[in-house]
Amino acid sequence: MITVHHLNDSRSQRILWLLEELGLPYEIVRYQRDAQTRLAPPELKAVHPLGKSPVLTDDGRTLIESGAIVDYLVRRHGGGRMAPGADTPAYDEYQQWLHYAEGSAMLPLMLHLYVSRLGEAGAPLKPRIDSEIANHLGYVDGVLAGRPWLLGEQFSAADIQMSFVGEAAGAYGKRTAYPQLDAWVRRFQARPAYRAALARGGPYRFATTS
Repeated sequence: MITVHHLNDSRSQRILWLLEELGLPYEIVRYQRDAQTRLAPPELKAVHPLGKSPVLTDDGRTLIESGAIVDYLVRRHGGGRMAPGADTPAYDEYQQWLHYAEGSAMLPLMLHLYVSRLGEAGAPLKPRIDSEIANHLGYVDGVLAGRPWLLGEQFSAADIQMSFVGEAAGAYGKRTAYPQLDAWVRRFQARPAYRAALARGGPYRFATTS
C-alpha cells in the first residue's frame, strides 16, 4: 500500500492530488506543524532523517522530494497516464518542469517568506527578491499564454508539481499581476481530483483562488 506522510499546509498536498488523479489507493499518516514555529514535528524524523514532508513509502521503499515522488508514481503506477511518452520532445519539457519547480521557481518565494520576517533588517534584500519573483512568475505566465496547461492541451503531472509555485505566489500576494498564471491556478483548483485530495488531506491554506 502506498503511504503518504502528510504535513498540513505543505507540498505533500500535491502528492495526494496526483494519487487522486491516478485513482490509486493510498493511506495517509498525518503530521501537524508546530503552532508557533510552523515547523514539522519531530515524529517525521522517525520516517526519514530530514524530518521533512512529503515522504512516500511503497513496497519497502522510502522516497523524499516532491519531484522524485511525482516521477516515481507516474513511472511505477501511472500506466502511461499523466506524462508524455518518454520518446517524445514533450517528455523533455515535462522533465524540465519537474525539476524547475523546486530547483528554481520556489527559491525566491521562500526567500520572500523568510526575509519578510526580518522586518526592516531584510529591506535591502527585498528589491532583488521581488525582481527574481517577477522573473520566474513572468516566465510561467508567458508559457501559459494561449494554452490551458504547461504542456499545452495535455494536463500532466508537471502541472501538479508546479502547482505549489502558483499557490504560494497567491498566498504572498504576487499572483494577480500574472493573469495567465492566475487562470491556470483557478483551472487546476477546480479539478475533481484536486477537490478530492483536499477532502482527504484536511485544511490547506493555499487552496484559494483569490
